[in-house]
Amino acid sequence: MAWKLSPAEAAFRDEVRDFLARELTPELRVAGRRCSGIFNDYEDGIAWHRILAKRGWSTPKWPVEHGGTGWTPMQHYIFASEVSAADAPRVAPMGTGMVAPVIIAFGTEAQKRAWLPGIRSGDDYWCQGYSEPQSGSDLASLQCKAVRDGDHYVINGTKIWTTHAQYANKMFCLVRTNAAGKAQQGISFLCFDFKTPGITVRPIISISGDHELNQVFFDDVRVPLDSLLGEENQGWTVAKYLLQHERGGAWTPMLRERLRRLHDAADVAFGRRSPGDFAAADMALRLAEIECAIDAVEATELQQLRAQARGEPPGIRPSMGKVLGSELRQRITELAVEIAGPHAAIDVPMVDCEVGDLPVPEEAVFAMSAYLNDRAASIYAGTNEVQRNIIAAQLLK
Repeated sequence: MAWKLSPAEAAFRDEVRDFLARELTPELRVAGRRCSGIFNDYEDGIAWHRILAKRGWSTPKWPVEHGGTGWTPMQHYIFASEVSAADAPRVAPMGTGMVAPVIIAFGTEAQKRAWLPGIRSGDDYWCQGYSEPQSGSDLASLQCKAVRDGDHYVINGTKIWTTHAQYANKMFCLVRTNAAGKAQQGISFLCFDFKTPGITVRPIISISGDHELNQVFFDDVRVPLDSLLGEENQGWTVAKYLLQHERGGAWTPMLRERLRRLHDAADVAFGRRSPGDFAAADMALRLAEIECAIDAVEATELQQLRAQARGEPPGIRPSMGKVLGSELRQRITELAVEIAGPHAAIDVPMVDCEVGDLPVPEEAVFAMSAYLNDRAASIYAGTNEVQRNIIAAQLLK
């Protein structure tokens, strides 16, 4: 971090570092370092989540009355920076960072009591039912249907790109409960047990070889009426609120950690060349350009922190952060593949290898996996084209 911390902030940073030194095991650090996706697979991610939960830090951004920490925006930023620098596993956000805020904002007291404790402890693992085969960027055109039948909704249809559905025991899902009117009307937001009969999960293997994504099929799936979050046919309002949280958050801590790894890999790849070597000099320049771009993102995020501290609504800031952060993340992975050179083409399942056992530099294997995985960064959570439209509509109105 490039700014000067206050004494209280420095003390908090030291508290976080001490916690990480004590609780973050070497195995979890390896898992965090080797994660090329948005967050770690279930086993490592949930193990770290439960360690955080014991400390009371698994849901830091929640209101204090529901288990949040009460940290300042800067403390949240410091925590994210230290966790990234320590190679901690990245915890799945579907429960803590996505559905929980809408449960707190729109849920009944009974729903909060039913769902929030399991999210906080890690006992429940959620997946998101938003996109459909013909409804991705145009999410409002979704057709997965829920019909009232007595004291249940009966769901039929399909969802796609459902991250970690193979591990989930809970789902939050957008369904169509009324086909009349505009596309945004007649959508409802349901939360339900994902082990309900009639749900089928089919894996989707990405080009990186990862099994993060799935397609989910609903065949006469019966969920109770109290699965409805908010009002029936008003789920679009809930969905938009959730998307602000999905697209929000700080990108800089992760980007800085990726940059550090780029520098380490470049030192190995170019370290023995003469100071005047063109390739080494060119790579040094490109790394400097990346660092300047990260500084610009950080400056933008610090402005957001100050606005958040003043109580201002997020507005278009989540969309701006999503565009800047995801595209810079892609630039970093592209450069990592160039540094790795021919070693990047070697396919080694790192999950089966101990540290030091890989036949090529570990960072080279990671580089290609991260590059392939991050091709989706400008698509998920709302394509960057859509985000630019949101930004333009706000600025030009």
